[in-house]
Amino acid sequence: MINDEIRAKEVRLVGAEGEQIGITPIREALQMAADLNLDLVNVAPQAKPPVCRIMDYGKFRYEQQKKEKEARKNQKIVDIKEVWFRSNIEEHDYQTKLRNVVKFLKDGDKVKCSVRFRGREIAHADIGQKILERVKVEVAEISSIERQPKLEGRSMIMILAPKA
Repeated sequence: MINDEIRAKEVRLVGAEGEQIGITPIREALQMAADLNLDLVNVAPQAKPPVCRIMDYGKFRYEQQKKEKEARKNQKIVDIKEVWFRSNIEEHDYQTKLRNVVKFLKDGDKVKCSVRFRGREIAHADIGQKILERVKVEVAEISSIERQPKLEGRSMIMILAPKA
């Protein structure tokens, strides 16, 4: 709340330079802000009495938006990449998919490794388990296991996260 939106009778006033002025009636605080061509901004409405500060509200909002934009720019969004294996995968195909897993982990993304079973392959879920265990061992130095291999429907899923 700023200027005339403040409904308290008296406020604890902080000056434009950050100095404590003390408890003053709202009319007097508004007049002091108007004399300096600044705004009276309620910075702590829950306090008794509310704390108000004399500042340039437009400049304050601009700097806040700049900080938020900078924070958004610096944050890293972690994606989950998925790599599908088959239970009867050949060695070269396995190596290619393993290279993709390593690349995704080095880029800082989580990787969901899945073994999809078709038809009667589901009876040999232990083969899929061995494939995921092999992946886990081969990328152990650059990843940590977020979720152990687990059978869900016709797929066995394991989630790897990059080490910090």
